[in-house]
Amino acid sequence: MKLPTNLCFSVGLLAVASLAMVACDPAPNDVREWSPGDHDQAVSTPGTANPRAGTSARPGAEIDLVQLAWEKSCVTCHGARGRGDGPQGPMLRAADLGRVEWQDRVTDAEIAETIRKGRNKMPAFDLPPQVIQGLVVRIRGLKHP
Repeated sequence: MKLPTNLCFSVGLLAVASLAMVACDPAPNDVREWSPGDHDQAVSTPGTANPRAGTSARPGAEIDLVQLAWEKSCVTCHGARGRGDGPQGPMLRAADLGRVEWQDRVTDAEIAETIRKGRNKMPAFDLPPQVIQGLVVRIRGLKHP
């Protein structure tokens, strides 16, 4: 069986084009399997800190985690200054954590336990012990006259 000339030409042209693509595009030398460390690499410009790089190995990392926990878990109800004026604060009757009477009455252990186990409408937070202690220190720093 004889193939039409235009079909033979098309098949030949396709073969030559495929061969040219393979010959002109060699595989890169640095091809390797993906690893979790390749994901979400934050880029920092020279002279600025990279907020995501080495958080757990950097001195003061606990402070960063305490700040993150405060912003994600506490500010919604207690507000940025801990006065119970967060967006959900009035509805949930969130406590003013800086009130002198309350600060003088409650112990650090009681504050930590409340964070860990929750109380009334406040949910429990499963946080590392050093973050909970950092939050206790932060709450103690909110005391106002």
